[in-house]
Amino acid sequence: MSANELSGNILTPDQWTLVEKITHSLDGMQARWLSGYFAGLEAGLRTPQPHSTASAAARTLTILYGTETGNAAEVARTLLASAIDKGLSCTLCDMANYKVRQLGQEQDLLIIVSTYGEGDPPQPATGFFEFAEGRKAPSLEEVRFAVLALGDSTYEYYCQAGKRLDQRFEELGAKRLTPRVDCDVDFEEPAKAWIASILNALVAEATGDRLPTANLFSTVACAPTATYDKRNPFPATIIEKIAIVGRGSSKETRHLEFSLAGSGLTYEPGDALGVAVQNDPAIVAELLDAVGLSAEADLELKGSHCTLGEALTSRLEITAATPRFIDFWALVSGAPLLKQLQDEDRAGDRSVFLRTHHLIDLVRRFPVQGIKAQSFISALRPLQPRLYSLASSLSAAPNEAHLTIAPVRYTLHGVRRSGVASGLLADRAHIDSALPVYIQSNQHFRLPADDAPILMIGAGTGVAPYRAFLQDREAKGVSGKSWLFFGERNFRTDFLYQREWQSWLKDGTLTRMDVAFSRDSADKVYVQHRLKEQSHEIFAWLEEGAHVYVCGDAANLAPDVHNALVDIVAREAHTGREAAEDYVRSLQADHRYQRDVY
Repeated sequence: MSANELSGNILTPDQWTLVEKITHSLDGMQARWLSGYFAGLEAGLRTPQPHSTASAAARTLTILYGTETGNAAEVARTLLASAIDKGLSCTLCDMANYKVRQLGQEQDLLIIVSTYGEGDPPQPATGFFEFAEGRKAPSLEEVRFAVLALGDSTYEYYCQAGKRLDQRFEELGAKRLTPRVDCDVDFEEPAKAWIASILNALVAEATGDRLPTANLFSTVACAPTATYDKRNPFPATIIEKIAIVGRGSSKETRHLEFSLAGSGLTYEPGDALGVAVQNDPAIVAELLDAVGLSAEADLELKGSHCTLGEALTSRLEITAATPRFIDFWALVSGAPLLKQLQDEDRAGDRSVFLRTHHLIDLVRRFPVQGIKAQSFISALRPLQPRLYSLASSLSAAPNEAHLTIAPVRYTLHGVRRSGVASGLLADRAHIDSALPVYIQSNQHFRLPADDAPILMIGAGTGVAPYRAFLQDREAKGVSGKSWLFFGERNFRTDFLYQREWQSWLKDGTLTRMDVAFSRDSADKVYVQHRLKEQSHEIFAWLEEGAHVYVCGDAANLAPDVHNALVDIVAREAHTGREAAEDYVRSLQADHRYQRDVY
């Protein structure tokens, strides 16, 4: 059916004449922007039109997402744009902002949720999970749903957050529109297929299998697309790289500055810089030697041709072993141990094996002769960009992005190893080097819009966003109180950005600072201990409306600080543990307790 024939079902002749007239005057970018404008307008109004795809009696459709690093939000926005493009009226909502009492009134619910750590939901989605899995959850017998779960297969509890919601919704009586789909870190293709499948089914149902009307322009977005983003990163030049620890430190923390001049990229304090990394050439050479393949071997990867060396250097993950690779190597090697690790009841053993074996260790332990290059790369995951909290504010450092990097170093099987990204930034990237970067927005780690007090809690490189916070407040003249709790190993060598904190204390930008240097005394002291020492005043700040921020290690710092906050509330409010936990949960629900942990 032609555009003219379709127009007769939607537009009057006069309207179509106007559309044709303006279309001929637009370039490609203008057309995409206008398409996004109309898509956003439709999403905002949500008013079914007489000739829309869905009938007036169509069921309501809600897209709900829970995200930690932004991937689930990215998929949800793609789903929204595709739904609008197919003429469906729908609502998009972050689980962090969702009114949980509305859950029982939903009709069709599409859920995209990532898994954090060892099977936990994303921190901003904690409240939604507690309600859905709690006693107050309503019957969902009138609800239909579908779940897209994002995760990392190297973890034992792969996609567990999505699995939990999928099971819980079934328990509450909801009906699946389609079986749950679990996605690894290379989620783009399965997510695209899931979106197409679920939307085609909904459109067919709404139209009675009639041909759906299409938007005028083929590209739909809810806002003008940035020139540089995750799929098209900007080559940013390193303009500063300095060690910020003293001589004799047991750590290697560095401060890096990138130039964003000419990129058009903008960010807010709390956002992250995504870095498209490359593998260490030495590891690439070792892997090629271990599998007996040439770097010059020609192959096809996602529709384009490249050499095996190029693929292993910049396009594929070659450090972490994955269940996908175990499956493949078990097949080609016949190794009994690998076959045993494929069993469903060996998930724990498989997780331990993956943590203690890199790809190079696995192929050396179970050697295979005559492997084909194309077969070998089929078992590898795409190399993912790494995210780092920004340590600067554009208000203070225009056209710059600052990072605080502590390279990951460890020994495995008697060999010294480095993190893929931190090793690149610390060892192989130098001043004037250019690395592909993009901005990853983090709406769940934001300064308050007013001058409310802020409590900033971090250890090691977790102090980075607080440098951005104070730069921003100083530049904008915000007068609200601020209190920093910072932890590291030694005062003499590891007091990161010490002079800057002292300067801000002197001019009043920073109101208070408490530090914990764990290796300066026989009894190790951490930030949670400093918090408890200031219990009375911290609770007073909370009662005044202070916002609490936690940044750093997810395995230890985050739970320890959380428990300390609950203890403080219980002690100072003279209440029980359960009531104190409710108080802290209310801070989360009000976006006054935010975490950026990794």
